[in-house]
Amino acid sequence: MEEFNLGDAAHWTPEAKMKLKNIPFFVRTQARQRIEELARITGSEEITVEMVEQARLEFGQ
Repeated sequence: MEEFNLGDAAHWTPEAKMKLKNIPFFVRTQARQRIEELARITGSEEITVEMVEQARLEFGQ
């Protein structure tokens, strides 16, 4: 399994960033971490709106 350096910044599409801003501030950090984790698990180099939506469905929001 490949190690992920937590200092590495994930690349977010502008649309995904806008979706992230729509998440309530008090859970946004946790949501961002989960979305970035999903990206690592799937081997994605870019975080898209679809990933944000997938995480939203997992959180039940």
